[in-house]
Amino acid sequence: MSIFANPGQGWLQVGELAIAFILSALIGLEREYRQKSAGLRTYTVVGVGAALFMLVSKYGFSDVLQSGRVILDPSRVAAQIVTGIGFIGAGVIFMRSDLVRGLTTAAIVWLTAAVGMACGAGLPILAVAVTGAHFVIVFAFPPLAKRVPRGGANTAHMRLVYKGGQGTLRRSLELCTQRGFTVSALGVERMGGPADDVANVTLTLRGRADPANLVDKLRQIDGSLSVHLSETDEWTHESQEAS
Repeated sequence: MSIFANPGQGWLQVGELAIAFILSALIGLEREYRQKSAGLRTYTVVGVGAALFMLVSKYGFSDVLQSGRVILDPSRVAAQIVTGIGFIGAGVIFMRSDLVRGLTTAAIVWLTAAVGMACGAGLPILAVAVTGAHFVIVFAFPPLAKRVPRGGANTAHMRLVYKGGQGTLRRSLELCTQRGFTVSALGVERMGGPADDVANVTLTLRGRADPANLVDKLRQIDGSLSVHLSETDEWTHESQEAS
């Protein structure tokens, strides 16, 4: 039997691979331009590879099929692509401190695989539509997202100077919790000599309430000497002295 006898090796399939190549390369160019961790080559390989897997799943086993004896499910390879592409996505996700980086890049790798699968499955119109949707998401959504009011927790950095031996720090932390704040980081530095017993504490707080009101309450705790509050994004630099 000739190697070209398989019906899955015609110009139609070559055209489907070419469409997958072009669409995934367009996505990769956008990622390359933005200098993301995965660029032109990665996205193009993912898209074309997914398309080839689909074509192999559709046509690669036609020579072993026998009516009533050998039956194959052409969707089995497609299912494995969806799960298998996760190893690339996981490789571009990084977690630094409490921030997760690379989720969008991983999601676009997953989307590119879907575009390639659509091309290999003979659904080029859907592949083109999803590629167009990708560019709408990456170019039109960021300005829109910046205008959406943030309903999540705010982050504030606080510096508390207090006199030791009066339980000031314990009561301050209790007050932060009562006011709906979570202390995500804490650092203590002793100031002065043993006779002074003054401590400088830096706190990182997360909560939905206004931290300025919290500062007013912390000023009233016995032993509190000064409170300093700052937040780099939304709140202006502010310093308040305890009376």
